[in-house]
Amino acid sequence: MKFILTKVKTYFGKLDKLLLLMCAGIAGFAVFIQYTLYTNDISEAVSDSQYKTQLIAVIGGIIIAMIIAGINYKFIAKLWYIYGPIALGLTLLLFTSLGLQREGADDIGWLDFGIMTIQPSEILKLAFILSFAYHLSKVEDRMNEPIHFILLCIHGAVPTLIIVETGDDGSALVFIFIFMCMMIAAGLSWKYMALIAVAIPPGVYVLWNYLMQPHQQKRFQVLWDTQMQQEEALGIYMQQRVGKIALGSGGLTGLGLSGGDYTYVPEIHNDFIFSYIGMTMGLLGCLLVVGLLALLSLKILSNSSGAKDTLGRMICIGVFALIVFHTTINIGMVLGVAPVIGIPLPFFSAGGTSAVCLFVAIGLVLSVSFHNSTKYRMFYTEKD
Repeated sequence: MKFILTKVKTYFGKLDKLLLLMCAGIAGFAVFIQYTLYTNDISEAVSDSQYKTQLIAVIGGIIIAMIIAGINYKFIAKLWYIYGPIALGLTLLLFTSLGLQREGADDIGWLDFGIMTIQPSEILKLAFILSFAYHLSKVEDRMNEPIHFILLCIHGAVPTLIIVETGDDGSALVFIFIFMCMMIAAGLSWKYMALIAVAIPPGVYVLWNYLMQPHQQKRFQVLWDTQMQQEEALGIYMQQRVGKIALGSGGLTGLGLSGGDYTYVPEIHNDFIFSYIGMTMGLLGCLLVVGLLALLSLKILSNSSGAKDTLGRMICIGVFALIVFHTTINIGMVLGVAPVIGIPLPFFSAGGTSAVCLFVAIGLVLSVSFHNSTKYRMFYTEKD
């Protein structure tokens, strides 16, 4: 018994409790938001399964994160040849009869196993962060050599192009952002960055004129074309238009979480949950959510600074990039400054796969802190 108590004490002594409590608090708050969304009966598409699934995913995710924290991240990363093919295999299954395209979505983003549906792209994001962090740790000082640079680019291109083929442009952009953040943090040469900067304008020209479909172009054009906004008021712009109306209707303090003259917004429980937060809790509620996610991102970034090796640092940077991009683009979608591309708000948007994968990612960051000889807190470093 004494041995067990000693082990438990040691475990909790090394666990980054602040990070875990931050995530649990944010996720708990998000479940409560989903619950009120159901009780207020805003949309027929919102059922009790949303908040129940979210609650189960959060509880399971916290347990998984705590288990992963105790496993050395180096050991987990070395198993890339197991989780990598599994994640890719699940993604490729989207092109079979198991692939599911939900109503109103442009992509085949879910696998339907009958009793449950999952989003392989969320699993693939995790596998990419881990495997790419491991790749970067192996080449380290040699990453700017042409052969290694090309291999790193291929590593980033493979999952991105597969996701593009499913029609999930939003997730494809997530992979690109994570790739760039990790490359820059690992020490990408300014020469390559200059080359990329020069290649962006012609790349955008080719993408817009020869690769993008008309409906994809419209999602960008409605952001600044007022005439198109009027023409698409009941079409491609409808969701953003009513989303902004709902967001602004809350004013400073909101209409309340226990009932009110709510505005109907499609996918309000998922990609447009921020509209509901603004509608019910007002500007103050929106600032609270943004502040919580910003503090969480800063905490993860600070953990990367305290990592004892490149692998640990890259894992933290990858998770940081994932949360920052999802948060920025999702809120941008609701505000009408970013196209609607199906990016969920971390922790708050409905989705069991997304919630569990987020906690797995947090578990990896916890593992980096747990197996670090230096206790790194948010704004200071404490030596053992």
